[in-house]
Amino acid sequence: MRLTGRLCKFLCDADKRSAKMVLWGIHWEGKMKWRSWRHCVGITLLVLMSILLLQPLAFAQAVGPAGEVVVYSARIESLIKPMFDAFTAATGVAVKYFTAGEKELFERLHSEGANTPADVFMTVDVGNLWLAEHASLLQGFSSEVIDKNIPSHLRAKDNTWVGLSVRARPIMYSTERVKPDELSTYEALGEPKWQGKLCFRTSKKVYTQSLVAAMIHTLGEERSEGILRRWMANQPRIFDSDSKLLEAIAAGQCDVGVANTYYLAALLAKTPKFPVAVFWPNQGDRGVHINISGAGITKYAKHRDHAIKLIEFLSAPEAQNLYGDVNYEYPANPVVKPNTLITAWGEFKADTMDIAAAGELQTAAVKLMDRVGYK
Repeated sequence: MRLTGRLCKFLCDADKRSAKMVLWGIHWEGKMKWRSWRHCVGITLLVLMSILLLQPLAFAQAVGPAGEVVVYSARIESLIKPMFDAFTAATGVAVKYFTAGEKELFERLHSEGANTPADVFMTVDVGNLWLAEHASLLQGFSSEVIDKNIPSHLRAKDNTWVGLSVRARPIMYSTERVKPDELSTYEALGEPKWQGKLCFRTSKKVYTQSLVAAMIHTLGEERSEGILRRWMANQPRIFDSDSKLLEAIAAGQCDVGVANTYYLAALLAKTPKFPVAVFWPNQGDRGVHINISGAGITKYAKHRDHAIKLIEFLSAPEAQNLYGDVNYEYPANPVVKPNTLITAWGEFKADTMDIAAAGELQTAAVKLMDRVGYK
């Protein structure tokens, strides 16, 4: 009643001025004079009824003619909406999405259980996907499309999670103070000549944890610990973001670092003469460390068929090109060529280890970094 009264008062106040009203497409304007409170109530009820009648229509439009699929995404809206819009245009299936950090999404999926509205979980880094899989938040599925589009080392064996873009994490260097022939491998960053000249991402970030986990998988824990101790002996500056790390190299706070390529691509898109370049390390042995962004179907998905259709679409050329054009990431589908901005850095040998191992060894990587004082 209080709401009705307030709305009625608002409508009645229009008595003092010319009014313009558009309701259900009917345009009416003129000098309104309300002669009684009863008339005000009548108009108020008409407005309230129009709202109630239009709500179901708006909801139906949001669902889309072919149904809907609900996504929980740790990726921000600007990086995923272009793909979702393309999917809806191609299939008629509407995509509803909620974005938040990995921790919050994990907690939501745990607490919601079988009542979760989420059909698809999207995130970055295999470490996060592996954790979601082993927390029983995801389910596997069979798909000839995925088997064809995504190499086996970039997805779980039963497609519990599927890599949808590739993220290379090479060495970055100052073009003003470092020559490329001074660089060789990740391990060589522990050489004394780099004392006080290194920048690294914090050990608290999953990107760093997966890099170290991959080293443990390939080189063994003992050798990896020796490499990290030599890194730390060079007293690197530690940053909480790759963008800040790259800006520090440009500013002369350090000369060399390790970062994901799409951060540099974004900076170069804004500042073409940004004085930092890519060096592809370990080309004579295991290759450049890579990771993924990806997705999986939630354990209690209500729209499983649409969820599979969405992930299949994201693995196909149209969406894979968007990953490159919007996010500056490498496509996970090998038939799709990367964005021209990043192809300018040349081809490189990537580490082809089963990327799931980087997830399995996350705990070992964190413990190793704690032992060597990597903060």
